Amino acid sequence: MKLSSTALLALAISSVTATAYAETQSQDFNPVTVKTTSAQSEATGFVEGQKIDGSTRNWYANEQLQRGGKFKYKKDGQLLDTDRRINWVQGTIVKYNSGFTEGTVGISTEVAAYNAIALDRDRKDLAAGNGGAPGDRPKAGGNRTLTKEGGDAQDQWSKLGLANVKARVSNTTLTAGRQNFSSPMVDVIGNRALPSSFEGVAIHSEELNNLAFDLATFDRNSPRTEESERKFRSEYSDTIIEVDHVNTAGITYQPFTSVKTSLWATQAEDMWNQYYFGANHVLGDSSVLSLTSDLNYYKTKDTGKSKLGKIDNDAYSLSFGLTHQAHSLTFSWQQIVGDEYFDYLHETNGIYLANSLLSDFNGPNEKSFQVAYGLNMAEYGVPGLKFNIYQARGWGIDGTHYQGGAYNSVLKMDGEHHYEYGIGGTYAVQSGPLKATTIRATYTAHRASENQADGSINEFRLVTTIPFKIL
Repeated sequence: MKLSSTALLALAISSVTATAYAETQSQDFNPVTVKTTSAQSEATGFVEGQKIDGSTRNWYANEQLQRGGKFKYKKDGQLLDTDRRINWVQGTIVKYNSGFTEGTVGISTEVAAYNAIALDRDRKDLAAGNGGAPGDRPKAGGNRTLTKEGGDAQDQWSKLGLANVKARVSNTTLTAGRQNFSSPMVDVIGNRALPSSFEGVAIHSEELNNLAFDLATFDRNSPRTEESERKFRSEYSDTIIEVDHVNTAGITYQPFTSVKTSLWATQAEDMWNQYYFGANHVLGDSSVLSLTSDLNYYKTKDTGKSKLGKIDNDAYSLSFGLTHQAHSLTFSWQQIVGDEYFDYLHETNGIYLANSLLSDFNGPNEKSFQVAYGLNMAEYGVPGLKFNIYQARGWGIDGTHYQGGAYNSVLKMDGEHHYEYGIGGTYAVQSGPLKATTIRATYTAHRASENQADGSINEFRLVTTIPFKIL
């Protein structure tokens, strides 16, 4: 289970997509034309354009298992049970970006140092179980606090989270090295004290108006709570099966001012080919009433040596969000068609389905529905303060027809069901020396039938993120 968020917040209600617009959203057609401006022509120089900034995040999570579930921890050589686990980590990023050199080909570099300090180091609090991918051997701290063999926290650790070189011609940029990347299949996940990153080469091109292209290949990821790099693997397989290369390509097209679409294909070598289509449409004026529609669709097929076994999976979600001034109401339907999980790459946010919450609602043949409400207090004179609440239910989970492979645990899933509800509040400081600081508090509860993978758990998170600028 994971929190699906493209923003670096502790929790995001991914289906609440309706946003406020000052005027009726234009439905005008956007022709594809060659850009007459060049980003590289505006380069100011390697030193002249440099900057140093970063952020520090205080990340606290308190989990309690329900219905008899237990975490495990070692004390005096004995393995003991506890129903509660607490992780508290301070994560800091300091990032240097040079400017692009002038000329036809511009060169720049990006380097970021990541540091984490464990603020809670109690073995009992950092209990093992119910954390990380299903294929992981349970370890203290899960994928939240870095721990040593035996369960003791590593007091502090550091690494190069980013280290890359960029070359730019006109409006096309090539990035080589450890980098951030965002797509529906390979996406930085930032729901811990520190985010993930990826090692490889990527090209992003915006030579045309309203049409952008991406092409990338990666061979390693830098996990959120580890010092070293790892090969890519799936999130939900029963055992750890790693692949050497992940290749991805995509097109982003905005045919109308109100409509955005994207089409992507990703190959995880000898594991799967995965295809994605997404579309977003906005209609109306939120001061009266606006409607946001979101469609996400994934198709996954095994490829090459089929290391995970046979995969033939379709996953889609459809959301409709209504916004009236401060209020948003969203309805989201999601369905998995296939006898295995809808799976994605571990240490990525590669699941843009609407009902990916604390649980991903991605079991074999699962159907799910979510209702979410959001309140923006800016309309009531408190800009930066937002609240949300949601409930989601999943049912019909059936893996009894699975043909065997890396997801054999689904064979015992026959009519499984679960539900989840959550409530959260976010405040973003609007001015002063702490401007853009965000404070996010969330409470989430999940309840599951006997063989549903995520179990029954309550979780409270409190996350404070403070951005800063040095140069």
